[in-house]
Amino acid sequence: MEMHQVRYFLATVSELNFTKAAERCNVTQPSLTRAIKQLEDELGGDLFRRERPQAQLTELGQRMYPLLKQCYDSALGARSLASAIKSGEVGTLRLGVSRTINPELLVPCLRELKRMFARLELKLMRGTPAEIVGFLRKGEAELAVAADIDEEWDRLDRWPLFTERFELLLNAEHRLASQAAVEVADLRTEAFLRSAHCEHAEKLASLLRGHELDPSNGHELTSERDLIALLEADFGVAFAPRSIACPATLKRATVNGVELDRSVYLYGVAGRERTAVASAVLKMLRAADWSRYAN
Repeated sequence: MEMHQVRYFLATVSELNFTKAAERCNVTQPSLTRAIKQLEDELGGDLFRRERPQAQLTELGQRMYPLLKQCYDSALGARSLASAIKSGEVGTLRLGVSRTINPELLVPCLRELKRMFARLELKLMRGTPAEIVGFLRKGEAELAVAADIDEEWDRLDRWPLFTERFELLLNAEHRLASQAAVEVADLRTEAFLRSAHCEHAEKLASLLRGHELDPSNGHELTSERDLIALLEADFGVAFAPRSIACPATLKRATVNGVELDRSVYLYGVAGRERTAVASAVLKMLRAADWSRYAN
């Protein structure tokens, strides 16, 4: 099946006249008739009843019309999209993002991309470190933003963006909320809210146990939004990266003697060709001012 055959068929359906359809397609009537006959042979039946002065669709023609029209419209859409991508009017970005990365970190870059490209097609994929690597391996993501990924893959490129410390988050009405720094002893009776998907969850738990704190005393969560909601409900306290979104209903504090940092990286695949958008993102993120979050 050739697309010009489908185009001739659709024109004939619109005109219900072979001569007018040929004029509309800027071809001779014998050429149009021959192309439709070839289409009929391929589909196994007549698409039109040749009546004068108008042609009429057969039952097969009526059933084929919506399918062939959808096929033709899709082909035109694909051709238009390919042309727009080639000319730079459309940009696509497939970006993997760790579940612990605050989306606000990426908004300035994405806003600039929206300005640069008349049409930006963005796909953000959240995942654990292992899932992020999977996205990159399979080509589902061109770039990724995450903390330390413990993965031995020689094609995994990474560029450091910033290093930030973990801080204590607590309800603004909590008994310790007025203190900028608290002592470990002040947390002995507290319930801890734990992010199960945090790359540093085990390291943090080990650090707390080393200070005779029980990180298992509390609640385990798999969503940053749930973490914030339970902190606001005063279900406990939590250690979280400095860049986490912190509403006015919460307070931050340092804990004397408890020090934990994490580095945030931009990841890519060595030797893999990048789209214009991915190349722009790489440059923008590496050149961004991250001092607001850095230690």
